Amino acid sequence: MKLGEIYRFAVEKGMEKDPRGKKKILDELKKVKEKYEKMDKKEKEGFDREKLTNPYADTRILYGEIDREIKNVLVGVDMEVGEVLAAEVLKNRGKKIELIISHHPEGSALASFYEVMHMQADILNKYGVPINVAEDLLGERIKEVEQKVMPANHQRAVDLARLLDIPMMCIHTPADNHVTNYLQGIMDKKKPQTLGDILEILNGIPEYKEGTNLHNGPKIMVGSKEKRAGKVFVDMTGGTEGSQKIFERLSQTDVGTIVGMHLSIEHTKEAVKNHINVVIAGHIPSDNLGLNLLFDELLKKEKLKITALSGFRRVER
Repeated sequence: MKLGEIYRFAVEKGMEKDPRGKKKILDELKKVKEKYEKMDKKEKEGFDREKLTNPYADTRILYGEIDREIKNVLVGVDMEVGEVLAAEVLKNRGKKIELIISHHPEGSALASFYEVMHMQADILNKYGVPINVAEDLLGERIKEVEQKVMPANHQRAVDLARLLDIPMMCIHTPADNHVTNYLQGIMDKKKPQTLGDILEILNGIPEYKEGTNLHNGPKIMVGSKEKRAGKVFVDMTGGTEGSQKIFERLSQTDVGTIVGMHLSIEHTKEAVKNHINVVIAGHIPSDNLGLNLLFDELLKKEKLKITALSGFRRVER
């Protein structure tokens, strides 16, 4: 399978599982194209043309020709300098590694990953938060995340992959869309009555069961096993945590429980204050689930050999 085909497949499948709905995404891509067509020549030269067909700034081919043939892939949740060096070591020991796939963004995808956070406004709107409120609260948080990521040395791992001539890409939001879609579907179908029921559902999923064995599994952060769940909102996509202030608005909807990947101390305090239950499924187990669901679909198309590293465990369904 060619590198470009893997990339395009991931983006397309991510769009299919996007909680906003594919029509909304296509409308957004149309707006980007219209804006691009109005740019002058100098503006077009500095424009990332991938944005015309890929709505996820945190998912990119970071190094490698799109027509390079790929059969053997090294996959990890975080593929940084150490993991790129590990790929070279494995190659020198006779293991074929033709592509590095990182879940978390690196390079230019890391530098601009905050852009995907805008999708959170439409997701919150689906759960009853007025779109104008969601956009205003997220705008403040997005700028904060942008400022935090600006000083980073984004290209370290990518530069090393280039030096060693190992193609590299990252798949972030498309994988997160898969885990969100999967878990929300289960919660909507099973309608757990209590937070204990939610834990039972999560611990029946292999990735979360493995997380529990590694002391990183599902936990109730706000609430108790006996508390009633109410409407469950699976919040696992959109780059990173949104605004702390959104809990006040969610408390005015029928959302009773958030199931998320992770939650800061400050966000947790706001959830407590506004009586929103929170179940943390676990960051790395959730990333594993999203990647595995995506790879299940990819491997139906082509039989790639996957070597797992850096927190990733391959589970087939």
